[in-house]
Amino acid sequence: MAKKLVIKVTAGADAPERCSQAFTVAAVAVASGVEVSLWLTGESAWFALPGRAAQFELPHAAPLPDLIEGVLAGGTVTLCSQCAARRDIAEKDVIGGVRIAGAQLFVSEIMPDGVQALVY
Repeated sequence: MAKKLVIKVTAGADAPERCSQAFTVAAVAVASGVEVSLWLTGESAWFALPGRAAQFELPHAAPLPDLIEGVLAGGTVTLCSQCAARRDIAEKDVIGGVRIAGAQLFVSEIMPDGVQALVY
């Protein structure tokens, strides 16, 4: 079994089911004791901003703010630096606990033995 799970979510409100699945898997993995690193890229980058997750709605899905809180409680959440720059999002703008980093860190997280990477 993987010792660490790295999840890259590229979908946002543009693909709500895929987006919700990524956050759900991340939160369930954290709750199960798995080390989780969740990466916000593409349209999911907006969910690094306060209040944005509360605007997300998907019937029969857990509330996105609750899922993000669950991931932050025991894992890491990273906003892609290029995605942040394209959206004029700075460190001062993001939810507490969210870091901004680039591809070099992503690659360093997914390459070690025992890591499982998923992309949604």
